[in-house]
Amino acid sequence: MPAIVGAVNVNSIGNSGIFHIGDVFQMSPYSAAKTFAGSGSFNTGDRISISNSNSQTNTYDQDVNDQPIALNM
Repeated sequence: MPAIVGAVNVNSIGNSGIFHIGDVFQMSPYSAAKTFAGSGSFNTGDRISISNSNSQTNTYDQDVNDQPIALNM
């Protein structure tokens, strides 16, 4: 059944978000991301003690595609 929609104001949509008005059969957002973080970056907890005298994050990646999303529409 068709939808009747008035004025719509969209401020922003995230990277893997979908904006949809009307009828739809299937929606599947997709995205790919790569995150580099140094030693102790993603630690969570109450009493964490981290000692890094020389923390380095090597970001050289010779792969062209790590997680291709082609043909995933």
